[in-house]
Amino acid sequence: MRLLSKMMHRFVKVGELTIIDANDLSHVFGPGGDGPSATIKLHDKKLHRSLFLNPELKAGEAYMNGTLTVEDGTIRDFLTVFAMNAQYLRGQGHQKRLRAFYKRIKRFHQRNLKSASRKNVEHHYDLSNKFYKLFLDDDMQYSCAYFENDDMTLEDAQLAKKRHIAAKLNLKPGLRVLDIGCGWGGMALYLAEHCDVHVTGVTLSTQQHALAQERIIEKGLEDEVDIRLQDYRELKGPFDRIVSVGMFEHVGVGHFPEFFQKSYELLSDDGCFLLHSIGRRGGPGSTAAWIRKYIFPGGYSPAVSETVAEIEKSGFWISDMEILRLHYGKTILEWDKRFQKNRDKVASMMDERFCRMWEFYLIVSEFSFLYSKNMNFQIQMVKKVDGVPITRDYMFEAENALRS
Repeated sequence: MRLLSKMMHRFVKVGELTIIDANDLSHVFGPGGDGPSATIKLHDKKLHRSLFLNPELKAGEAYMNGTLTVEDGTIRDFLTVFAMNAQYLRGQGHQKRLRAFYKRIKRFHQRNLKSASRKNVEHHYDLSNKFYKLFLDDDMQYSCAYFENDDMTLEDAQLAKKRHIAAKLNLKPGLRVLDIGCGWGGMALYLAEHCDVHVTGVTLSTQQHALAQERIIEKGLEDEVDIRLQDYRELKGPFDRIVSVGMFEHVGVGHFPEFFQKSYELLSDDGCFLLHSIGRRGGPGSTAAWIRKYIFPGGYSPAVSETVAEIEKSGFWISDMEILRLHYGKTILEWDKRFQKNRDKVASMMDERFCRMWEFYLIVSEFSFLYSKNMNFQIQMVKKVDGVPITRDYMFEAENALRS
């Protein structure tokens, strides 16, 4: 416990964290005051060392396994203390070396060849459609919503997101649209219904594909929407428009050239491509070890800088870019509220360990936008310099038309 205590004294500069160690001894860290506070208990002596060596991985594992419990406050309180002090932890010598090591080997973690991509998608997205319905909005949008005002419901904000993206695609009736990583088909159905276009969507999730097919039939859009269980790398074009929402995070940094080259190949000469992705400020990084191991194997949220560099190499013009900063934090908070409301149902479907894993995932993801470096970016790309109008007026006009 000596090494862990020494690190924690350097770590907690805001609020207060009390740790009851495996010998039932209490250790208090931080200045207290008006900051966040929590008390945790360690039930395994091995945690005294493992939390010192790799706290961001081992704290999540210990909470999942029940060897770290929150005795005073909630898991949100504990993670608030952690998030508000993360910069002081990551600045310590051995933690800096660990993160530098992860950056050096991140390409090996993100070798998303076709077989690996399918396996990684199955790990997360094929859990159960019934499970995802318990915390997502009615349209099952599993990506950042767009909060035009603070009193929007999650459903309204997800609708606003689809509207916002549709406006940027500069759509005309009859165009052929490709949705890379279409999820449960919500975006494809929206574009077909409201913009009079034909949409081809691709997903690697069998569960998503099955439900998307059902939704197409329910809406009578069999002639307008085609959802395929297929890797985007197997597609043949051309398409007049391409949209990809929340899929780029699964590509992997080593496959960025392939992704943009294939997208360039699939897009018609006068088309445009709208990419929506989680990103990070401050330059390239690596995926947190706990998230990589338990939630998104093969996943990586790229820096804007490394994304733009690969776009430039592909031949695309970047015709528009928007940074969404706090929208995803608000989105995930709404997911967490719904998850907690249905926690007993999730426990009966999965188990208590899964529930602890998922709530840990949702809260650390929310805090990555509130306290850390994460944000979302939307990048519009064209092949020709005049591929879209030279002012943004058409976006505002289209968005207002869809809103009304």
